[in-house]
Amino acid sequence: MPYGEALELQRELVERRRAGDVPDLLLLLQHPHVITVGVKRETGHAHILAAPDVLAARGVEVFDAGRGGDVTYHGPGQIVGYPILDLRPDRCDVHRYVRDLEDVMIRVCADYGVQAVRAPGMTGAWVPTPRGPEKVGAIGVRVSRWITSHGFAFNVTADLEYFRLIVPCGIGDRGVASLAGLTGRALAIPEAEDAFVRHFCDVFDREPAR
Repeated sequence: MPYGEALELQRELVERRRAGDVPDLLLLLQHPHVITVGVKRETGHAHILAAPDVLAARGVEVFDAGRGGDVTYHGPGQIVGYPILDLRPDRCDVHRYVRDLEDVMIRVCADYGVQAVRAPGMTGAWVPTPRGPEKVGAIGVRVSRWITSHGFAFNVTADLEYFRLIVPCGIGDRGVASLAGLTGRALAIPEAEDAFVRHFCDVFDREPAR
């Protein structure tokens, strides 16, 4: 789904969730190549390394996303998760919400035999590699009157070369990883999506729709 369409869909679903017209939802999408910038726009745009003509030649759009966090890349082979949740009445804690999203990604990694961890002072799911800690899953959320949107981006088979166009999440001294690269085998996106649904429901005490 093109990123602009995903933004509009989220805005619509947030309002419908607030009105009680829809239940809690988890959108799992892939986007065409796109760079998104968080609410700190000046810093985020400064972390885009490629010139506009280079981005255009490679078919990469740029969007101001209105979420937390810095700059990141989305593209094919990356699962982007957008939870539309009402955190009321008992989960009104943004810090806990972010830790819970990390927990989901860490559990998915474990399903594939990959040990992911948290990094002190940072968000996301990280894996130790010979090159140092690398991020396999990033987080950037928006919470408006306790309704969530935006969420996480998890590299399954994503082409990591596109991350060279930016300073991912504004962190210049750590790299990025993909689940396929860490496992050394071909992976199917639908299988990974099923793992995300299962672990998301476990962590957030939800039941998947039948």
